[in-house]
Amino acid sequence: MRQNEERDVYMIALGSDHAGYRLKQEIIKYLDSHGFDWKDYGTFSEESCDYPVYAQAVARAILDGDCDRGLLFCGTGVGIAMAANKVPGIRAASCSDVFSAEMCRRHNNAQILALGGRVVGTGLAEKLVEVFLAAEFEGGRHARRVEMIDGIK
Repeated sequence: MRQNEERDVYMIALGSDHAGYRLKQEIIKYLDSHGFDWKDYGTFSEESCDYPVYAQAVARAILDGDCDRGLLFCGTGVGIAMAANKVPGIRAASCSDVFSAEMCRRHNNAQILALGGRVVGTGLAEKLVEVFLAAEFEGGRHARRVEMIDGIK
């Protein structure tokens, strides 16, 4: 992850389907206002589309090292997280509360936060993103468990 003088700066991969498109646009404004770099892997409209395409694109961007963390958006956050988790080595969490958004980073080393455009409003989504991006993996006993998760075939 790149550093600037004040804090870590992450390259954030973004992806959504049509149901998450509007919330993704609001989070882009948030990221811009807080100095985060991001890449949008689509979709680029509210025209009906298939979320697994965008989940896979964001997951691959993280695994390839093009991006450090990912934010995915669909109607509930559930389907797009499930699709991302099919990519070996990816840990995506669908969260709608602040505690889970923090702990999925601290204890599970999640690389992707998935949010539901039909579940959370903009204000809550901004807080979830803030907490997710600020939290760091604690390692220790949690590292063993993450290794066990990654070993499941």
